[in-house]
Amino acid sequence: MCVTCGCSDDGEIKITNIETDEAEHNHTHTLPDGTVITHSHSHDNHHIEAPQIHAKIHNTTISLEQDILAKNNLLAAQNRGWFKGRNILALNLMSSPGAGKTTLLTRTINDLKQQLSISVIEGDQETANDAKKIKETGSKVIQINTGTGCHLDASMIERGLQQLNPPLNSVVMIENVGNLVCPALFDLGEQAKVVILSVTEGEDKPLKYPHIFRASDVMILTKIDLLPYVNFDVKNCIEYAVQVNPQIKIFQVSATTGVGLDNWYKWVTKN
Repeated sequence: MCVTCGCSDDGEIKITNIETDEAEHNHTHTLPDGTVITHSHSHDNHHIEAPQIHAKIHNTTISLEQDILAKNNLLAAQNRGWFKGRNILALNLMSSPGAGKTTLLTRTINDLKQQLSISVIEGDQETANDAKKIKETGSKVIQINTGTGCHLDASMIERGLQQLNPPLNSVVMIENVGNLVCPALFDLGEQAKVVILSVTEGEDKPLKYPHIFRASDVMILTKIDLLPYVNFDVKNCIEYAVQVNPQIKIFQVSATTGVGLDNWYKWVTKN
């Protein structure tokens, strides 16, 4: 279980290479001393439970939150060095479910594929639906299914990168699990966090979920083509976001019509 947010109690993590459809299943347990134990098995192997590990987990106290975050941050620092050594721009895309991350991502890949090599790590609790959409763009993609987990962490990214093997001088887009809380707590080793908010959500989201907006370098306000049909105050939303994070960069876009995407593309290419 993730003792920071309480998710993924005895859950299963699966990393799938969409090119080969080979899946690696990982059962991850955190012991009271902070040790993380992972059991892995493929489709061709049977998973063997370890009763003594479960006894340690379920009959003892929970590890301290700072120990878990410290271990994650250490792995994140290693990921960051890995990216830097290969001149790879890594972006962590976060939003609530249905905000339009995948639609924006596929449009970005298709529009920039002549300029940039973009690879993708897809995070969802279940299915490879979004990874299949990314594959249709011709981009390299790895699917990470977190089971009951509500966020990606640095260890998952490390293992995903081993299979993804992105080229030098490229971009890696990490589409996090849809959630406005926990993804902001976990450093993945990315260069920047990007929070995506759609106009079909409330304009007060930056005030209700301040940590993710405070932690993000960029906010993308999506689905602006729907503004005539929804009750959403853009001015107030931007004011709330700046109130929480005065340094946040804001783009207003429609991945459907293409409005505003040029400014987002300029930001990606210059970084």
